[in-house]
Amino acid sequence: MRSLLTAAAVSLAFTLFLTPVFLRVFRRWGWGQVIRTPEDVHNPSHAAKRGTATMGGVIFIVGAVVGYLVGCYTGNNPPTISGLLVIWMMVGFGVVGFIDDFMKVRSQRSLGLSGWRKILGQVVVIVPFGVMAMNFPDRYQQTPASGMISVVRDVPVLNLFALGAVIGWILYLIWITFIGVAWSNSTNVTDGLDGLATGIGIFTIAAMSLVTFWQFNQSCSGIGLVDAYQPACYPTRDPMDLTIIAASFVSALIGFLWWNAPKAKVFMGDVGSMSIGGVIAALSILSHTELLAVLLAGAFIVGPGSVILQRIYFKLSRGRRLFLMSPFHHHLEMRGWPEITIVVRMWIIAGMLAVTGIGLFYVEWLSRT
Repeated sequence: MRSLLTAAAVSLAFTLFLTPVFLRVFRRWGWGQVIRTPEDVHNPSHAAKRGTATMGGVIFIVGAVVGYLVGCYTGNNPPTISGLLVIWMMVGFGVVGFIDDFMKVRSQRSLGLSGWRKILGQVVVIVPFGVMAMNFPDRYQQTPASGMISVVRDVPVLNLFALGAVIGWILYLIWITFIGVAWSNSTNVTDGLDGLATGIGIFTIAAMSLVTFWQFNQSCSGIGLVDAYQPACYPTRDPMDLTIIAASFVSALIGFLWWNAPKAKVFMGDVGSMSIGGVIAALSILSHTELLAVLLAGAFIVGPGSVILQRIYFKLSRGRRLFLMSPFHHHLEMRGWPEITIVVRMWIIAGMLAVTGIGLFYVEWLSRT
């Protein structure tokens, strides 16, 4: 518990108090937000944000890693492979986003990596993650990930390796690649208003940290676990370490939100939004809650879902639009909603979805006790 509290406190202090230092450096290096012309973006209010410091995701990535490492070692709880795998996804996806951001800033155009190049970068990160997650068994022979699709826990009937090792590995890597790419791009699309992705990320990953903490309390390898609760135990490897890295990341986001809330003094950029997606993907895979994450992080699906619906409707209706502009939060802006109203209401939706997901997780546990 000391590691958990220390990690959260250090991460919060890092981003809350050191962000102004980073901002001075970012401005000196010319890391300012690039906004397309009002005619291109169809939203003149965003033109005022030109020049605001960007790539702020670097701040909370570094803050989360520093907090995690300090918490682990001061609490005599060295990092595990599970925690390091989350960091791999967080930093790896962040690097892909950083390259995209840097290309935009350097060329002073809103054109960074193409969609397919971005996806290729994400695949390069997630495939090694998937391979490593199926290795490094602990003394109970539990590996960080499993070869089954999970809802609240692994579903035996959805065993990806049922048809053999070769087909199993192919299906497994396709599955986790889909998870990583989907979440990373969903968070990236959602990042369009001051504080929007940051706040939703806080609710989502905080809920996931509660899930992993409960898994720690009800671990199948736990000492002194009451026999009556054995059918409800969780075979998650390193659930406490997952909780520590999740708490570190949430605390780093909270400190960053102080500077990112409307009117933002810094934007997270793709480096930040994609790292949030990486953390969500990693935690869902390693905690065996891949489909539950759809509910826990449901607010991140609204934006990309509206983009998909817009494109489908546009093709079917031969040029008509379902929304004034997609993603959906920009549609609300075009309808005259103030930015702060949209952001806060999306936070509320994110909170309700997160609480509902935790409730379903707990009800499933109760049904087994």
